[in-house]
Amino acid sequence: MTFVGQKVIISSDTVKGGYAHGKTGKGILHCGHAEHSAGTDRLHADIGERRIVEAEAYLGKADSAAHAFRGRVDGRTEVLYRQGGYAYVFLIYGMYSCFNVSTGPEGVPECVLIRALEPLEGIELMRSRRGREKLTDLCSGPGKLCQAMGISREQYGTDLTRDRLFILPKKPDDVPEIAATPRINVEYAAEHKAMPWRFVDKNSRYLSVKLK
Repeated sequence: MTFVGQKVIISSDTVKGGYAHGKTGKGILHCGHAEHSAGTDRLHADIGERRIVEAEAYLGKADSAAHAFRGRVDGRTEVLYRQGGYAYVFLIYGMYSCFNVSTGPEGVPECVLIRALEPLEGIELMRSRRGREKLTDLCSGPGKLCQAMGISREQYGTDLTRDRLFILPKKPDDVPEIAATPRINVEYAAEHKAMPWRFVDKNSRYLSVKLK
């Protein structure tokens, strides 16, 4: 993963235009070995290729919107303190999974939240999982994309450099136009709520929240 070990804001910007891809299976995360090429990153899971179009940066100890704000360490945040490149999956509202990638060096709990994907392959399986037909409603939000891809707390701590769930460079001819905006639903984050740490492909119709 080209963004592991970079500053988390660079990582969030870098992941734009990356791809989610994998092999159709029995609803579990299973893929082939990672291959690398120049560019930003692709995410591989179990049901074909999907393009990452939206992500947010969370700066850990210094970010009041982050779960690791002020150095919080508990059973949920432990994985963030490892060397970057692990899956951080947590629940919101007690029922929806959110998929993050840890990015910092060991002891620096920074991560990137994957907020939206463009569905390209595995469409029918994702429709079945989501109970939705419209392409724009399959992966246009962190909970939606986890449901569509079969990601749950079972993938917490997965090493994203190995062969179950992993991220690969984007295609060299994919050059998205990036916009930076405040993050979504972090009104509680005091001085950090307005920071432009959400990065989107501004021409995508698959975003979780449309650009104003």
